[in-house]
Amino acid sequence: MDQPIAPFEAWFGLSMLPHWHLHAWLMFAIWIVLIPAVVALTRFGKPPPTAVGIPKGSPKLGRKLYWFTLHRACLFVLTVISVAAGLMAVAASNGFSGTLHAVFGIGTLVLGVLQVVGARWRGTHGGRDPEQGTPNRPVFTRGDHYDMTLRRRWFEACHKTVGYFALVCAIGAVATGLSQYWKIGIAIALGFVIACWMVIAIVLEAMGFRHDTYLSNFGTGAHHPFNKARIDTISGDGAT
Repeated sequence: MDQPIAPFEAWFGLSMLPHWHLHAWLMFAIWIVLIPAVVALTRFGKPPPTAVGIPKGSPKLGRKLYWFTLHRACLFVLTVISVAAGLMAVAASNGFSGTLHAVFGIGTLVLGVLQVVGARWRGTHGGRDPEQGTPNRPVFTRGDHYDMTLRRRWFEACHKTVGYFALVCAIGAVATGLSQYWKIGIAIALGFVIACWMVIAIVLEAMGFRHDTYLSNFGTGAHHPFNKARIDTISGDGAT
């Protein structure tokens, strides 16, 4: 039988019963449905590359930048909610239980928090400045992203890799959680949703919805630093 959560009684004088089914469905919705949806939006929602890219000052929720705005805002909110739900689960268990589910769960939350905190190290943006120059003589400002500095390269490598590992840990947390607290509905939904995401990714990839982030942001011109570096590498001029 469920027992009241002792820490909440001690700290706030509240007697609360843990509702594990709500915890399970909430974490499933956040980490298996909503966060992958945001990741898919970021991967496949960028505008097709153009000659001019995305000018500075474009509306944050406009057609060209909504994918980035939602990526940042939604992942922050969802991570905060999941951390709060995770801490309540730890309190309900009277501390870290040491089970495999707890290891996967804490790992997911730690990686999620690292994603939010680590975003501060993405560096400056740079790129075409619409307030300077003319359409025929555009002015480009320096920036970590525009120049693809070493800082930006390390940030992208860490951000993408940690993000994918967080999703793997989340799947592990759900699977091991089912071994402790079996919910047939979540088990069926887990298999169905994972299959759906696989099909969606394949279809969108095949239809050409995945666009290079640098090309979408800054344009297709060969004079842009990272475009030029890639052309040199392909031609052999930048080979080491």
